Amino acid sequence: MERVLDVYKTPYNENNPVVCMDESPKQLISSTKTTVPMRKGQEQRIDYEYIRHGVVNIFMANEPLMGKRLVEVTQTKTKKDWAWFVRKISDQLYPEANKITLVMDNFQTHSAAALYETFPAEEAKRIWDRFEFVFTPKHGSWLNMAEIELHALNRQCLSRHFSSKDKVIDQVNAWQDDRNNRTRKISWQFTTADARVKLKKLYPSIYD
Repeated sequence: MERVLDVYKTPYNENNPVVCMDESPKQLISSTKTTVPMRKGQEQRIDYEYIRHGVVNIFMANEPLMGKRLVEVTQTKTKKDWAWFVRKISDQLYPEANKITLVMDNFQTHSAAALYETFPAEEAKRIWDRFEFVFTPKHGSWLNMAEIELHALNRQCLSRHFSSKDKVIDQVNAWQDDRNNRTRKISWQFTTADARVKLKKLYPSIYD
């Protein structure tokens, strides 16, 4: 936890950007009946029966200090999906950076093995060497600022039903462009000093 908090208090450095990455599922759903609109003397009538059309995965990468984010919708959440997304962060978002500090959780697909299973060895090594990976604690995913962006995306854009992956992509792209144009940043306030007080029970007690 303190390693993550130390990373968050480092000043902005365009040669070593701090980026947070997370992922979230989105269920695809369509209604079975058409909503009857409101009219004089009658409220809107909605039938909540629905049909499931599977699940898609949403990858989120955001740079809190610059208000930049990259969102990608994939059909699955495999090692290869993660590897391709990480390469996008490297080559599409930060091709000129010397090093990219990437904060993410300890999910099993987030490993060097994923890169080597997806790309030739030379390419996998090139991508891996471009990053410094910083992992949140097993039960501390809330420390990942990408979760804040995902909550904003779900609340502002994906709180209703979508029946297909393409419709989700259209909405996500529009949201991403708008939020990037507004350079929405995150002002992180939780510090190591706060953690040692508010989460005191997680620290061992040492007696002379």
